[in-house]
Amino acid sequence: LGDPEVPIDTNHLERALRVIPMGRKNWLFCWSEVGAKHVGIIQSLLTTCRLHQVNPYTYLVDVLQRVALHPARDVEELTPRVWKERFAANPLRSDLDHAH
Repeated sequence: LGDPEVPIDTNHLERALRVIPMGRKNWLFCWSEVGAKHVGIIQSLLTTCRLHQVNPYTYLVDVLQRVALHPARDVEELTPRVWKERFAANPLRSDLDHAH
């Protein structure tokens, strides 16, 4: 509350995350608690991409290829917000993208 730059409400975040409870029946097929946890992580990541106007497909294709070579200490660079600034202009592409 002391920082005037931080919005007092989080309605935009709550609306963005609404897709998660809307898909509740789909979560029945996660097979395990661990599977459901991973679905939640992916949903949160996709929502974060949308909030930062990052194409989720482009982001995931790039990050899944980049993560094996990227230093673990710099993992924050692979979050959608920082990725947009550093890598979005020249993302890694899938071989499937070149086939068309």
